[in-house]
Amino acid sequence: MTDCRLRAALLLAAAVPLAAATAAAALKAGHWRLYADRHRIELTPRPRRTCPHCRGAGGWWIGGANPEREACGCWSDRRELRVRLLPVPAWPDGPPF
Repeated sequence: MTDCRLRAALLLAAAVPLAAATAAAALKAGHWRLYADRHRIELTPRPRRTCPHCRGAGGWWIGGANPEREACGCWSDRRELRVRLLPVPAWPDGPPF
């Protein structure tokens, strides 16, 4: 390995953990949850801990005979972002014979 390639490899080895730590901090500060597998990458919003309405719970219960949970606007008004990578294989409808 030449000196230039060795230097580039060392810089890359140092940059990858720094980039991962920066991305994790940005996702946490923006209140996003990251999910990734070989079929998709998803960014979903999370409730803010400092929200004055839900106090980080993500919503509240509406009373009555059949109580329902109402979502707080601190996370439910934000869009979910999804990127498809590989198609999910289709399940066969029946046996192959």
